[in-house]
Amino acid sequence: MTTAPGSPDFGPRFDVAAQSSIGEGARPRTENQDNFLLIDVNGNAAFLDKQQLAAAKVAGWPQGHLRLAVLDGMGGHGHGREAAEAAVAGMLAMPACATPEELSARLEALHTRLQAAFGDDTEFERRPGTTLTLLELPAGGPALLFHVGDSRLYKVVHGKVEPLTVDHVPATAFAMAGLIGEPEWWQQVHGEHRSQISQAFILGNAFANPVRLEDPLFPLAPRDLPDFLRHLPDRRAIELEPGADYLLATDGFWSCASALAWVARWPALLSAEQSAELACAALFDEMRANPPPDLHSDNLTAVLLRVRPVAGPDETALPAS
Repeated sequence: MTTAPGSPDFGPRFDVAAQSSIGEGARPRTENQDNFLLIDVNGNAAFLDKQQLAAAKVAGWPQGHLRLAVLDGMGGHGHGREAAEAAVAGMLAMPACATPEELSARLEALHTRLQAAFGDDTEFERRPGTTLTLLELPAGGPALLFHVGDSRLYKVVHGKVEPLTVDHVPATAFAMAGLIGEPEWWQQVHGEHRSQISQAFILGNAFANPVRLEDPLFPLAPRDLPDFLRHLPDRRAIELEPGADYLLATDGFWSCASALAWVARWPALLSAEQSAELACAALFDEMRANPPPDLHSDNLTAVLLRVRPVAGPDETALPAS
């Protein structure tokens, strides 16, 4: 188990924690191919390098800006850990972004550079890939989402769990083509475990051409999505709700037969009465002690962003951790 250090400063509005582990289940993985990235308000970064916690200082980082991300290297394609590490290294070198357009342009450019680095003429037999779910938080502005793959962003508030991203999987392609409707999509994506993916960072996409993997990324915009998913495009600004939790997580957390019932347990685990670090640890502890039935062994990584409640007229804001 790897836990991000408790010393970073995420400012007065946020409490942030991250953990990653090789996973649970009957046959745990031999390698943790997941990764995460935290960059705090002072440019202090935490991430994984060769499965161990690492730290760095980002030069020229604007005061008050945050970057949070989870990545799931695609082990089935080989060298998934290296792909996730390369993406993290690229994001450490990437300047802070102020708009969704700037964030998209810089990550598209990183995707193209890493495709060349992992091309057919390298030591890698097949180009690897990684999921990437990222929140960029400019000081004083809304969060900026960039999403590729089947890791997820969830909002947890008032005892409810709401997914804020759309998985890049065949069921989504079927829904975009009008081949399945809302109930079928929810069952296939959130109600059961399936291991296929239709797009990954570095790897490319199968949305543009279902019979051939294309090099560019295919961002799912409102025009591409069916009505019931149109409010969840991959790249957008998100106004964060005070008092809410935002969980960025890899798919090891819901790779089971009864995923909806398991996810419904999260609000009780992420108690608002404890710090983000303890709440995140509770999620991992529950996965280890009381895992959901028919759990598929996979790596587990989560970043918990807790938005502090707004202080009332007779209250003082909670101190930064």
